[in-house]
Amino acid sequence: MATAESALTPVALSERIAPGIVQLTLNRPSARNALSTALVERLLDQLSALSEDHELRVLLITGAGDLAFCAGADLHERRAMDSLQKQAHTDSINALADAIALFPVPVIAAIRGYALAGGTELAVACDIRIAGTDAVFGLPEVKIGIFPGAGGLVRLPRLIGPSNARELIYTGRQVPVREAFEFGLVDHMVAPEQVMPEARKLAEEIAANAPLAIRAAKRALWESEGLPERAAHKIVQQHRRTLDDSRDYIEGLTAFAEKRRPSFVGR
Repeated sequence: MATAESALTPVALSERIAPGIVQLTLNRPSARNALSTALVERLLDQLSALSEDHELRVLLITGAGDLAFCAGADLHERRAMDSLQKQAHTDSINALADAIALFPVPVIAAIRGYALAGGTELAVACDIRIAGTDAVFGLPEVKIGIFPGAGGLVRLPRLIGPSNARELIYTGRQVPVREAFEFGLVDHMVAPEQVMPEARKLAEEIAANAPLAIRAAKRALWESEGLPERAAHKIVQQHRRTLDDSRDYIEGLTAFAEKRRPSFVGR
């Protein structure tokens, strides 16, 4: 059920910024885009609706304002919760991270300022992370008596290696973007004012490709992750074969022969 906050202010904004590209904005800048119950509910609703949009090719996720991508769970709200409410809140943030990781098209995180706790975990759930030189990452949960509960203990070690992940989790320290870039948490580091232009440029480059192929590649990557090599190859080939008779593949081959740019329709 929607809360008073979600009724009074658009805590999440969805905007189509180019053909096939949607920008989803966490819109609580006065709270550093912290994940309140209302914000998480709204993001889950919008991700569910967007996942059914067959014209969508790339999703950008960012935070409103310059101070933060997302400061994690709303601890002011969390403090007033009982233990069952706290668990439900954590479960909903975990569901949000899963919805991003499993989203059918590539998801790019455009990060300015703080991306802490659940903010780091949401960023890690995205396919690609573009961060400004003002960005700061961290998993400070151990400093308040818990540990990361929205995929940080699972996705982060796979992304940056077990040792780096353990250090971040055990120390709870904040990491400047240059260090995050060095150990692979950030894919592209740019000047703060270039975060959105670079994210949009990359999104447009992806969106120009065959959408069925991109969707199939993302699903194959997800389903094959962690499997033994032979099992992973089998999954990948199953998804690859679904494209052989597609109109887009025929168009791609025809365009190659005719030395022109293909016009993909997603069929």
